[in-house]
Amino acid sequence: MGVLNVTPDSFSDGGKFFDSASAIEQALSMVNNGAGIIDIGGESTRPGASAVSVSDELNRVIPVIEALKGEIDVPISIDTSKPEVMEQAVASGASIINDVNALRAKGAIEMAAKLKVDVCLMHMQGNPRTMQNNPSYVDVVEDIKRFFKERIKECERAGIELSSITLDPGFGFGKNLGHNVALLKNLSEFHEFGVSILAGLSRKSMIGALLGDRDVDSRMIGSVTAALIAVENGADIIRVHDVAETNDALKVWQQIKNFRE
Repeated sequence: MGVLNVTPDSFSDGGKFFDSASAIEQALSMVNNGAGIIDIGGESTRPGASAVSVSDELNRVIPVIEALKGEIDVPISIDTSKPEVMEQAVASGASIINDVNALRAKGAIEMAAKLKVDVCLMHMQGNPRTMQNNPSYVDVVEDIKRFFKERIKECERAGIELSSITLDPGFGFGKNLGHNVALLKNLSEFHEFGVSILAGLSRKSMIGALLGDRDVDSRMIGSVTAALIAVENGADIIRVHDVAETNDALKVWQQIKNFRE
């Protein structure tokens, strides 16, 4: 899953693809480099990020989705928590809803059920404004598993089929370094729900911390390594900024894993 942030303030690539032309060019490049999904977001969810209005988010993402609909042959995902954005994005060509708020906003779960598209439910403790203010868990893996169990139950009550759901433990969303590492090491445990698992570790602060406080632009190799570990530990989808590099690493990993002498 290639990340396409049509925002001025995302933590890694904010402003780089804020105009539609550069966003479309980046999406085409990611597909050419092996992305199997393009995930388009119009609101930054970095720690401390400000909220964005519905109209601003729509103005950012809808032209890009419409332009890409006939240009790429991979699914388009809309990264949003707002039901109004979900509806218009799907009408414009998106076929996946990727929600950092796990369809908890008013009307979101009903909208997703109405649209009958695949959904990704992410765990986040708090919200982007507060989530890194001393996050705390009894047991981060078990606590998130309980959260997912409840969200899946609510989705099924609303008419969303289990086969349409993907789960994302939300690396960096209300977690400290220890929480993130525990989740990565135990990622396979989330397969008990019988659905796909998404891991989004790309360029995040945990990578910088593990490399000795490395800045965002110097986290590519660390991110690719973390992506490989996530796949080894059960991730079905990897959400990344560095598509070509991650794709190369996964190709080598897959061929060696499947090699028969």
